[in-house]
Amino acid sequence: MKMVVVGAGTMGAGIAQVGAAAGLEVVLVDVDGSALERGLDRATAGLDGAVARGKLSAEDAVAARTRLRGSSSIGEAADGAEVVVEAVPEQLELKRRIFGAIAAAAPGGSLLASNTSSLSVGAIAAATACPERVVGMHFFNPVPAMKLVEIVRHDRADPAMVERARELTLRLGKEPIVVADSPGFASSRLGVLLGLEAARMLEAGVASAADIDKAMRLGYGHPMGPLELGDLVGLDVRLAIAEHLEREIGAQFAPPEILRRKVSEGKLGKKTGEGFYRWENGKIADAR
Repeated sequence: MKMVVVGAGTMGAGIAQVGAAAGLEVVLVDVDGSALERGLDRATAGLDGAVARGKLSAEDAVAARTRLRGSSSIGEAADGAEVVVEAVPEQLELKRRIFGAIAAAAPGGSLLASNTSSLSVGAIAAATACPERVVGMHFFNPVPAMKLVEIVRHDRADPAMVERARELTLRLGKEPIVVADSPGFASSRLGVLLGLEAARMLEAGVASAADIDKAMRLGYGHPMGPLELGDLVGLDVRLAIAEHLEREIGAQFAPPEILRRKVSEGKLGKKTGEGFYRWENGKIADAR
C-alpha cells in the first residue's frame, strides 16, 4: 500500500514514521524544502529511537527507511496512492485548498484523510468534488507512542471509506474510535477543556504547574498532566483550538489570559523551549 502524507511537521513526520514501520510505501510531502528535510530526519530519527528502545529491530528499521521518501509535489507523490493523509496546520482555508489539490491528484477510489483535531471534516470535504472519499483521521502527538486515532465521519462520507480508515488505523498499530463530525470531536473537546481549566487554576494561584499536573497523573491515572500536554502539543495550537471551540460551542472554551500571553510572547511549549515549563534537550527543566 502506498500512503502519502502532506505536511512534514511534527504530526506528518510521525504519521510517515509509523506508516513506513508498518510496511507501507510512504511519501512525505512539503513545498518547503527545509521543512521536508527536517520531517524526514525526524521520521528516521524516530525509527532509530524505536530500535534503541527495543520496539523495532535494526533490520526492520532499515527496511522502513527504504520505504520512506520525500517530495515537494502533491501531484507527483499522489500518483498511485491508495491513501493520502493531510497533516498541515489547523487552518480551515489552508486545509480546504490542500484538499482541492489532493482530490485532483489522487487516483479515484483512494482514501483521503485529514488529521484535523477540531475543524469540520465536512467543511474540508466540501472543497473537493468527491466528499464521500474524505474522512477525518485524528492522530495524537507523539504519533509513534500514542495509540488512539479518532476517525471522524461526516454526513456525506462513504461508510466504506470510514471502514477503510478503521482498517488502516489497525494496520498502523493504533486503536480506532469512530466519532461524528462535531466541533472538537470527542478527544479535543474533553482534553482542551481540561487543559484550559488547568491554566486557569495556575493563573489563579491554586497550585503550581507541577502540582496541578501531578494531581491528574497520580489522582486520575493520566500519563501526563494537562499543562505538560499543552506544552507538548504547542500552546499556539491549543489556543487556536480553544478559540474555534468557543465560537462553535460556547464560553466554557474561552482561553484564559495566561494562555494568550504565553502565545503572544512566543512561549509555545517544548518546540520553543518554554511554555508552562522550561524545556532543555526535549525534557522538562522546571515550571515557569
